[in-house]
Amino acid sequence: MDDKKREYENHIEDENGSDFTPVPDKPGTRSIQLKPFSFVMLIFGLILMTAGITFFILTAGEDKVVEVVKPPQQAVDRQEFNKLYEAYDNLKNNYFQDIDDAAIIDGAINGMIDALGDPYSDYLNEDEARQLNESISSSFEGIGAEIQEQDGFIAVVSPIKNSPAERAGLLPKDKITAVDGKSIQGMSSSEAVLLIRGEKGTPVTLTIMRAGTDEPIDVKIIRDVIPIETVYYEMDANKIGYVRITSFSMGTYKELLTALDSMEKDGMAGLVVDVRQNPGGILNGALEISDLFVEKGKNLLQSKEKGEIAEVYQATNGRKVKVPVTVLIDDGSASASEILAGALSESAGIPLVGVTTFGKGTVQSPQDLDDGSNLKITTAKWLTPDGNWIHEKGIKPDYEVPYPSYALLPYLNPGEEMKEGLLSSSVKTAEEMLKAVGYNPGEVDGLFDKATEEAVIELQKDLEIDPSGILVGDTTYGLMDKLRTKIEEDDPQLLKAKELLMEKLAK
Repeated sequence: MDDKKREYENHIEDENGSDFTPVPDKPGTRSIQLKPFSFVMLIFGLILMTAGITFFILTAGEDKVVEVVKPPQQAVDRQEFNKLYEAYDNLKNNYFQDIDDAAIIDGAINGMIDALGDPYSDYLNEDEARQLNESISSSFEGIGAEIQEQDGFIAVVSPIKNSPAERAGLLPKDKITAVDGKSIQGMSSSEAVLLIRGEKGTPVTLTIMRAGTDEPIDVKIIRDVIPIETVYYEMDANKIGYVRITSFSMGTYKELLTALDSMEKDGMAGLVVDVRQNPGGILNGALEISDLFVEKGKNLLQSKEKGEIAEVYQATNGRKVKVPVTVLIDDGSASASEILAGALSESAGIPLVGVTTFGKGTVQSPQDLDDGSNLKITTAKWLTPDGNWIHEKGIKPDYEVPYPSYALLPYLNPGEEMKEGLLSSSVKTAEEMLKAVGYNPGEVDGLFDKATEEAVIELQKDLEIDPSGILVGDTTYGLMDKLRTKIEEDDPQLLKAKELLMEKLAK
């Protein structure tokens, strides 16, 4: 180390602020004594000169000025952000076109969320956050389907009852690959929602892939007002009440109490609770409803946040349903629906009928950001009363009753004309539908032959449509409406649930 360097290193200031210079290490070496202010100015001057020379070398012959983003102090203190700022500066200074700062920041946040590998966590910009708020209000405009990102695709969790999506024949697990011809593969669910939603009366065409089919299907849907009416009920001649809960919103608990009041007043002897194709909703709604069926002090749910002991929710001493109950579930029953099914099964011994549920065992919490955007992130996982985590496994029914095969048939495109001589998979689907609703199309082989034509003519007569024998337009819609009615009336899962109740009441 040379003497001058040692002199600078040894020059220090004592705690009283006076100038202090230690004795040099080597005899005969002279120390340079500088006042503090002189020393600081010298160093500052050297830095300024160096920076100026460097700047000149880097920018000589160019008109551009290099911008360097100064991160906030809290980011400086957190070294993990260094790469982020470096990448941003590089884009800002070197990309061949001007960049959209807001889009870049949104993209960075989306990237962080995507890196989690969690399809239920999402970043919503201002427009997407506004639409989320609308979806939990009294109504919104769109097609009426719950969707989620799944393995790079947008998949249908469940259509809402009486919605355009349900009327068009969308089913749980349908994969939406395009909206109005634009591919949405790789999009987040929030980005896809912005394309799918729209004003009442406007059309949207979804391209879907359905399990068991090899070709994509175009489904044209007319958007409508989607009311958030979540409870539907009726009672049969045997005094067996039936209540269908389509989602868990802020008003669902009160809607259910109204239904129970009405049916109990009319002498309800048993109750079927139907949460099939219910994609979930508000956690508190599921807990309030579960409380109606579970004895005080028994577990309803366990919720576990990172690093915390599981919080246990127990039933209270409130109102209780006092008649025998069964619950209907399927692969469209998710989240809050599974919370209800788990609580009633494990803490009240209520039998579950149908097929295994969807399997969503996590809880999301919205976190509002200052500019109106929103982070919807997974903050906890929930466990059933007995501590089971059903995530990606679902809840198995006590009585497995599959849907009839005709309930899973693909959607028919009303714009596709089918007539004698045509051979296609769509014709085979149409033949299966005709056979299911009571018309004889002959052999179900995908060939539109004379027998198929005669079956279509009989259908058109019943629909009071010109009997042309060609399956297209209103004839196709009419065929699918008849099939939907049959599915609702000849419901093997509901029939089994009622059978179990009648057996219990007979004892």
